[in-house]
Amino acid sequence: MAGSTRGQVKLHVVKGDKVKVIAGKDKGLVGEVIAVHPASHKVTVQGVNIVKRHLRDTSAQPQGRSTTKGGIVSSEAPIHVSNVQLVVKDGEGNEVATRVGYDRVEVTKRRPDGSEYKAFRSVRIARKTGEEI
Repeated sequence: MAGSTRGQVKLHVVKGDKVKVIAGKDKGLVGEVIAVHPASHKVTVQGVNIVKRHLRDTSAQPQGRSTTKGGIVSSEAPIHVSNVQLVVKDGEGNEVATRVGYDRVEVTKRRPDGSEYKAFRSVRIARKTGEEI
């Protein structure tokens, strides 16, 4: 995988983004990103890729550790980031899926001594609307 040996990889979605699933068993579903895993190129989306886990009841254990109720628990599992697309509102208020682009904008920053200077920062833009995300 690209970037797995040299630290973190920047993904096109961040926690809190609204995304649409474009491939897989949950294709077409829209949900919010609740976790991002850059090292494995995966994201966890609310209500998407629901898996069931069988948990053992640990209340009968004598060690005195935290107790968990046993049973079958449903939760979201991560999916690959290439299978989701960002959703933004267009001019009429409709939600549309869009690709993510990056643009460099000039900003004014302030040093600790109070002096100001110009610098550039990278911002995400929606390719369909051209607006900053």
